[in-house]
Amino acid sequence: MAADAILLQGLVFYGYHGVHPEEQRLGQRFVVDLEARGDLRPAGSSDEPAQTVSYSDLYRVAREVVEGPPRQLIETVAEEIAAGVLERFPLIESVTVTVWKPGAPIVGSALERVGIRITRERGKA
Repeated sequence: MAADAILLQGLVFYGYHGVHPEEQRLGQRFVVDLEARGDLRPAGSSDEPAQTVSYSDLYRVAREVVEGPPRQLIETVAEEIAAGVLERFPLIESVTVTVWKPGAPIVGSALERVGIRITRERGKA
């Protein structure tokens, strides 16, 4: 796995994901952290934008998924983000996606947020 990484943290979107009907009806904020790993030496040596992946393009993948069709599980949201990154950007060898749900409806809870984190590598099922 490559040690170099493009990092995006704290991407905030409004989506309609959740198991409870009111979550899919009313929606809520989701926060995404993304770590896309690949060999960044060519970009660092050449100073050529075509040798890397744009932060904006990675952001768009996350936004399309989170603001897209409702899913019951944030695990599914993370899987779709990871798959989109690996599919669109051949430079990326692996990706770690964290999806935070700041307003998780847990009765009687006092918590900042809940979330999941997945790591997917190119060519591994």
